[in-house]
Amino acid sequence: MASERIIANGADVIIAGGAETMSLVPMSGFRVSPNQYMVDNMPEIYMGMGYTAEQVADEWNVSREDMDQFAYESHMKAAAATEKGLFKEEIVPFKFTEVSVGPDGPVEKEVVFDVDEHLRAETTVEGLAKLRPVFRNGGRVTAGNSSPLSDGAAGVIIMERKKAEALGLKPLARFVGFNVAGVRPEVMGVGPIEAVPKLLKRVGMSLDEMDLIELNEAFAAQALAVIRTLEMDPEKVNVNGGAIALGHPLGCTGAKLTVQIVNEMKRRNSKY
Repeated sequence: MASERIIANGADVIIAGGAETMSLVPMSGFRVSPNQYMVDNMPEIYMGMGYTAEQVADEWNVSREDMDQFAYESHMKAAAATEKGLFKEEIVPFKFTEVSVGPDGPVEKEVVFDVDEHLRAETTVEGLAKLRPVFRNGGRVTAGNSSPLSDGAAGVIIMERKKAEALGLKPLARFVGFNVAGVRPEVMGVGPIEAVPKLLKRVGMSLDEMDLIELNEAFAAQALAVIRTLEMDPEKVNVNGGAIALGHPLGCTGAKLTVQIVNEMKRRNSKY
């Protein structure tokens, strides 16, 4: 949205991003009275996200074993990146005071958040295989091969090229284009299968030209369906781990993934 506004000469500098506190969302979400017509005629639009992941696994034949392996690799890549300190330049440390009850009264302790808290470096494929499916009896989607409930915030500054030059700023990346495509609600996670080819055709490029690919991992089922259908090179996808390991704070994810891939492109001197 910010990029299109700049392209349309509606602005020359925009700060874009978002924040999310999923930990404060009620377990069943905020109740909204359903539209009875929709319930009767289009019940699929009320399908929960986990059920759509099961539907994707069914239709794209994604096995439980492959989903668990994908989740394991996400954690391992994220753990390696964290160990190397690759996320330090994109994480702003957050300080707060934690209060606990001690023998002599309240005890205050300063805590610093500077590492993604969901990452589990000790994850094993065997451990993931022991988890029960959570959305359907006999299903394949588990807490281990899904993205977690997580909080986060991220932001980017988007600027018209001439404005950046006038301010003496060197851009980290260039915006080429984006696309949105609709798919059936019951398989909502496969949107990139429709959106990516249309975008590449419009800008005259191919996936082979991409040095790196950042694909959101809402569920391993959805990510694997997209990777396989579009024949993405797995070695280029989410090289520092994805949402299964690092989290998917909904309103923050777009900017977060942008920041993550731009920093990795800078390290590798990638073009696309």
